[in-house]
Amino acid sequence: MNIHIKRVTPNDPEFVSLIDLLNLELWERNPGRQQEYVAHNILAPDNRALVLTANNVPVASGAFRNLGGNTAEIKRMFVKKEYRGKGISKLVLLELETWAKEEGITSTLLETGLNHPEAIGLYKKSGYQRIKNYGPYSDMPESICMGKEF
Repeated sequence: MNIHIKRVTPNDPEFVSLIDLLNLELWERNPGRQQEYVAHNILAPDNRALVLTANNVPVASGAFRNLGGNTAEIKRMFVKKEYRGKGISKLVLLELETWAKEEGITSTLLETGLNHPEAIGLYKKSGYQRIKNYGPYSDMPESICMGKEF
């Protein structure tokens, strides 16, 4: 499998197509509460995004936004179902962390949910630890917030 990671903008057509698939899956997994999360998943044009392709086919995405200072929030991590279990999500996360470090970021935060055990596993294996729910997720009991310092 020929893997390539491209740094893109959040309006890149390949990134947008992957985010559409991510949003569909989120609605399937969290039908009762997903509406509450929609506003927190919108990326500004200056946020950082990437697309991972396998044999020139876009198969994974990820993004981060600077929260101010030296902290960034990891967002929009997604791998197409048929490519899961191949280590692709780890590649995406590593590239996001590398890019963030290049921009002076020294810590990252992220939010995932109780209905996403594979994401929780990835983040734990990648050195993320559970933290108190932050910002818009403070009062969302389904949210799992995690953080990592570099």
